Amino acid sequence: MNEEKVEGSMRLEPEERLDDLLTHNLKIIQSPEVFSFSLDAVLLARFAGVPPRGRVLDLCTGNGVIPLLLTTRTTAKIDGVEIQPRLADMARRSVRLNGLEDRVAIIEGDLREWKVPEELYDAVTVNPPYLPLRSGDHKDNVHQAMARHELGCKLEDVVAACARSVRRGGRVSMVHRPSRLVDIVDLMRKYKLEPKRIRFVHPRKETEANMVLIEATREGKPEVRLLSPVIVYGDDGDYTPELLAVFYGEAAELPDFKRHNGRAHGPSYAGKPEEDKR
Repeated sequence: MNEEKVEGSMRLEPEERLDDLLTHNLKIIQSPEVFSFSLDAVLLARFAGVPPRGRVLDLCTGNGVIPLLLTTRTTAKIDGVEIQPRLADMARRSVRLNGLEDRVAIIEGDLREWKVPEELYDAVTVNPPYLPLRSGDHKDNVHQAMARHELGCKLEDVVAACARSVRRGGRVSMVHRPSRLVDIVDLMRKYKLEPKRIRFVHPRKETEANMVLIEATREGKPEVRLLSPVIVYGDDGDYTPELLAVFYGEAAELPDFKRHNGRAHGPSYAGKPEEDKR
C-alpha cells in the first residue's frame, strides 16, 4: 500500500492534490484518478437560487465543490449526498480542511434510497451524471464512470429525489446537457417542479451550447425566463471577464453575461476538463 501524504495537518492519498478554489481562501482535495470538478460545478454554484439562511441540499456532491462554493453565498446549513464512499471521504476531508464542519455535512448515500429529513430543504442543487448508460461506453475507472454515466441513478431518479427533498416554494437548480433539456422539463413537471429560469452555456459566441442551467420551483406557477447566454471564451480564446469574476469570487452570483470580445486571462482548473462529461 502506498504511503499517504500530509498537506499541513490534512491527510492526502498518494494520487490526491490540494487545489485552490480561488475565492475566500477555500481549498479542495482533488484526484485525477478519482474525481476533479469542472466548469459546470462552478457555474451551478453561482447560478443556483439559495436562501440567505435555512437548509440547502446538494445531490451527487462528488468531492464537495458545490457545498464549499455555496458557503460564500449563504449562511444556510448545507448537506451534500454522495453515493461513492471514496468521493464522500474526499469531500469530508475538504470540509474539515476549510473549518466548515458546523456548516457543511457530507452524507454517504444513494439518492434513490436516501431518507429525506423531516424538515425539507429550502433549495436543492444537483450536477448529475450526464450520459445515458449504453453497453461499452463506460470504460473509465469506476469513479469516473459513475460521475459521467447513469450507472448509479437515472435522470428521473435525480428529479424525483430533488422533488421529495425540497419544500413547497423551494428551488431546485441543475446543470446538464442541452440535449436533455426536453426530458428535464418533462420530468420536472411530472414531479411538480415548475421550471423558472433557463440559461445556456456556450464555449464561444458562435458555437452551440454545451451546457444548460435550469432552476425550478416546487409547485410554482407556470412561467419561465430564458436568460442571456453564458459565453465562456472571447474571440481571443481567453476567459471572458464575467467568467473570471465568477472564478475569483468577485461575482457571488452568475452575472448577466453579455456577448463581447473582452480579453482576460483566467485559471485552468486542473483535472477533468469541461468536455469530459459531454
